[in-house]
Amino acid sequence: MTETTVPRHFTATGFVVNGDATLLHWHRRVKAWLPPGGHVELDEDPVQAALREVKEETGFDVELVPTQQVPEISDLEQVPSPRTILVEDVYDQKVGAHQHIDMIYFCLLTGPRPSAPDGWVWFTAEDLSSRRAAANPDGIHEVPPEDVVTLGLEGIRRVNQRI
Repeated sequence: MTETTVPRHFTATGFVVNGDATLLHWHRRVKAWLPPGGHVELDEDPVQAALREVKEETGFDVELVPTQQVPEISDLEQVPSPRTILVEDVYDQKVGAHQHIDMIYFCLLTGPRPSAPDGWVWFTAEDLSSRRAAANPDGIHEVPPEDVVTLGLEGIRRVNQRI
């Protein structure tokens, strides 16, 4: 374990999967294709945060797809475990240098695949595995970052195994 001197914020991300694709948007501050996600708010658990962020950012209702068996414990509420937790170095003009402790979840969008909301793109498994670049809002073609490709492909596979 390493020590850090920068502030840390808890965040949650939900890879939205429908069929053979996951939904990504161009994040202007980060300058990368990313799934929906954001800060965990006070009195909110990470699953609630991921589902809220998906709804706020895309307008879509989704359901969580668990990635682990939950142990049977009858007297306590449990929050499903994320697939992984990433530590991401972030810089923005308001907060400065800080880190996001980002809990990653996979989510199922039920029903037929709708058109992507403005600013969003459905990346198929083929797009991700072939490292296809997509045009960002400035018209520059960019490939999603490695973590998004890896987790996007796993999310597509896991969600489709569940259906």
